[in-house]
Amino acid sequence: MYTCESISHLLATCKTLASFKQIQAYAYKSNIHSDPFVAGKFILHCAVAISDAFHHALRLFLDVPAPDVFMCNAIIRGLSESETPQNSISMYSKLRREVGFRPDSFTFAFLLKGVANYRCLRDGVQLHCQAVKHGLDGHLFVGTTTVSMYGECMCAGYARKVFDEMFGPNVVAWNALVTACFRSNDLMALEAVFGEMPFKNVTSCNVMLAGYMKAGETESATDLFSEMDVKDAVSWSSMVGGFAHNGCFTEAFGVFRGSVRSGIGANEVSLTGVLSACAQAGAFEFGRIVHGLVEKSGLNWIITVNNALIDTYARCGNVGMSRLVFDSMPDKSSVVSWTSMITGLAMHGCGKEALQLFHQMESHGVKPDGVTFVSILYACSHGGFIEQGSTYFSNMIEIYGVEPSVEHYGCMVDLYGRSGQLEKAFDFVTKMPFSPTDIIWRILLGACSIHGNVKLAEHVKGSLALVDPDNSGDGVLLSNIYATAGKWRDAAGVRRSMENQQIKKDPGWSTIEIDKVLYSFVAGDKRDKITEKAHEKLDEIMLRVRVEGGYMPEVASVLHDIQEEEKEDAVTRHSEKLALAFGLARSREGRTIRIMKNLRVCRDCHSVMKLVSKLYRVQIVLRDRSRFHTFDSGFCSCRDYW
Repeated sequence: MYTCESISHLLATCKTLASFKQIQAYAYKSNIHSDPFVAGKFILHCAVAISDAFHHALRLFLDVPAPDVFMCNAIIRGLSESETPQNSISMYSKLRREVGFRPDSFTFAFLLKGVANYRCLRDGVQLHCQAVKHGLDGHLFVGTTTVSMYGECMCAGYARKVFDEMFGPNVVAWNALVTACFRSNDLMALEAVFGEMPFKNVTSCNVMLAGYMKAGETESATDLFSEMDVKDAVSWSSMVGGFAHNGCFTEAFGVFRGSVRSGIGANEVSLTGVLSACAQAGAFEFGRIVHGLVEKSGLNWIITVNNALIDTYARCGNVGMSRLVFDSMPDKSSVVSWTSMITGLAMHGCGKEALQLFHQMESHGVKPDGVTFVSILYACSHGGFIEQGSTYFSNMIEIYGVEPSVEHYGCMVDLYGRSGQLEKAFDFVTKMPFSPTDIIWRILLGACSIHGNVKLAEHVKGSLALVDPDNSGDGVLLSNIYATAGKWRDAAGVRRSMENQQIKKDPGWSTIEIDKVLYSFVAGDKRDKITEKAHEKLDEIMLRVRVEGGYMPEVASVLHDIQEEEKEDAVTRHSEKLALAFGLARSREGRTIRIMKNLRVCRDCHSVMKLVSKLYRVQIVLRDRSRFHTFDSGFCSCRDYW
């Protein structure tokens, strides 16, 4: 014979609707299903504890002739925590209207949490007024969720006013206020509240860590982290993700190692954070170590971690490993997984494979989204598939119902511009349904640079000056176009104008990972022990490619009006060549050399990389600003189309 207590124990282990229905059947058999305690527990469990079972909870609720406040709150809570939290408001209104429901403090706490989830300030203010009207605003639980709601709605000032009216706020209420300041991106207010707190716990410190990292205050975050007596998984993950977000990759790797040594272990957040750092830095070897840890910890079932691994391997220059991770995934229902793999293939010049995978994705019943189409159009652009790209752009709207964004239009401009159809690209820009953004004009300016169209470049630069006048890259690009065309006076004029406006050019740099250590090279920097070795090896390389490979410097890549000998010296000292030389000097024979560069690779460096891959029998993977180049046996994966 089942009792109310035994039913409660059974529900504690119930995870599926099928097992719940078995428990429900036992309750009917024991004739205790109509007991308000059991009925309320059933409704709450289906509404909150079992995914995709809210419909059953609602059916149970409607079968109760006079639902009590607990049952009503269970339904409201289930809706507030669902994917459509706004429905909790309409349900509350319906219950008030149809069954005379009298709300309590839990009602408003659940409703306010729902509003916080969909961030509607208007609804939040109305609920706050309702709580005041019913005399429940002074309840600690209601006050805390009201503070959180205003925080999620980016109104830290309102959150502070509510907090100041609370009687005896506890640490949870203080943390809600700290979080409200963080959500509102108000670092000064966050620091002030954190300093006021009469008691802090690890949650308080974690919010402060996140605030510092979000604001780029990595030193302040490091100091606070060092002072913390207790650090949980969130603390370590915040530091790893924060360093990665701020481009401090070495620090991110160090903290991740520390978290593993501390016994905290890896979790979903820390793994995705450190893999993001690996992807951005091109740290292939460290990425492999993290992958091994994922396998060892049995976390390879987590979709987000697998997606991060796919992205990391692709961005570190090994799309083959990305494909292995993708193919071994037990669950391929996520559109992010397919899109990550398609993007990886596109970046590596595997356009046909990317399009084939897109069709496989469709056959698996996974619906593409806007990001997927950005990747597909990117693949078409970099593969030279003009007709296919135009077709995908049309199908995106007509068949899939995906509204094109500025990224999609940018891909189409790049598709036409990269192929040399500059007039068609310009015509496409003028016919867009919105005013061209700086991104759109900049893509077209880049195409003008590739194909040396000075007249159109001048027109595009004029349009760019109206929407983004302070971008250094635009002036540099126009100056380079003039220089390539031999218009040195015009090139000098652009650079003089940039100097007068104090607009500085971003220097070109390249990085390479050797034995899990990242080395950075910038052309023209002062020499040290590391760069001296690179220069010595580079001298040997350049001599060999001249004698054995027939190399002739492409001095058109030097965009200054100087003597030919000076041009030759300048072009041979580009940062990617220094990184390559250092890699050849330090890497073991047979190892792939992976280089990351922040700018577009020039034609001279591209030619040298092809020759070196042939003469030294080495594979070179170079990631520039927009894609990967894999050099092997004198050929490049881009087929000289980049």
